[in-house]
Amino acid sequence: MDDIFITPIFKLLHLQQTNKEPNLYNMKNKLLILMSGVAVLGITSCTKPAYQQPDAPIQEVPFTQVHINDGFWLPRIETNRTVSIPSAFKECEKNGRFDNFAIAGGLKKGEHRGDFSFDDTDPYKVIEGASYSLAVKYDPQLDHYLDSVINIIAAAQEPDGYLTTCVTNKCYRLSGWWGRSKWEKLNSHELYNSGHMYEAAVGQAYIP
Repeated sequence: MDDIFITPIFKLLHLQQTNKEPNLYNMKNKLLILMSGVAVLGITSCTKPAYQQPDAPIQEVPFTQVHINDGFWLPRIETNRTVSIPSAFKECEKNGRFDNFAIAGGLKKGEHRGDFSFDDTDPYKVIEGASYSLAVKYDPQLDHYLDSVINIIAAAQEPDGYLTTCVTNKCYRLSGWWGRSKWEKLNSHELYNSGHMYEAAVGQAYIP
């Protein structure tokens, strides 16, 4: 491949150094041949071989069939299951997240708590994480706890399916987020809340 480019250049330099006039016709022919060779090389190098499917194509493995038994991840997964998840639920209890659902569902009296219209997502995300944990390693006590908080959340859902506690509880202290009625403001986080609830529901579907 190097000879194709280097040889004609040295020949031209040799003619110039010996003060000989190059034959323009021959030089043009050589240049055309050189350009043709480069074009062929370029086309050949850009041509990709046809895709051939491997004999053993990659197939997805359900995460419930993957078990980690190493000394690094396994202890952390257990800490998440036995410490982090219960701690997160305790924070939801302490900060009134479940109380807001209970008030919206008429299960108790009280004032709506929290500073944001998206506080409902805290329980949803912890439920999601707990559900995936249960799918990998079942814990009847945690499963029972999930059922109890899900019942409280279900009670807060309005007959038309609507579910955002600060709106149902008419928490006008947070009206800067949601306004004075359903679906009034784009930044109300009503759809945001629902999205996190759906993700929690997907996680629930994996529990045996």
